[in-house]
Amino acid sequence: MKLIEFKALLRQHVGKNFQLQLPDGAPVPVSFHVTEVGRVQKTFIDCGGTLRDLVTCQLQVWVGEDVDHRIEAGKAAAILDKAASFLKDESMPVEVEYEDRVISQYTIEGHEANEAAVVLKLAHKHTDCLAKELCGVPGPSLSLKDPRKVACCGPGGC
Repeated sequence: MKLIEFKALLRQHVGKNFQLQLPDGAPVPVSFHVTEVGRVQKTFIDCGGTLRDLVTCQLQVWVGEDVDHRIEAGKAAAILDKAASFLKDESMPVEVEYEDRVISQYTIEGHEANEAAVVLKLAHKHTDCLAKELCGVPGPSLSLKDPRKVACCGPGGC
């Protein structure tokens, strides 16, 4: 979900609680806090040698001992408004960072709204090869039988 879509969703449900659902269907405890809003930029070279930039809006959520705490969608939108000066580009994807035994980062695959809450449905992030054509990863036009394409990181190897 892009930041602009996320903000619009929160504003559409201002008086409702804001909740999170993990990929396995379990809810994040409703007493969570949004402890950080960050603009995370990752600059890297993929295995094919292409320089890439990835920018995301990352929400860090934390569950404290105050089990009566609730965050409403309008308050979450206000938190994002405070971060507008450094987020700048609202077309960036939103991710959620949450610790449940280990710190994990999730994408947002959808949402559900009911009378009381708007629930973000989180999804696992996955790794991927970004240079499949150079790495010999089978696809519609690639075959691992082609000896020029068997190296993991391009014709010259890793």
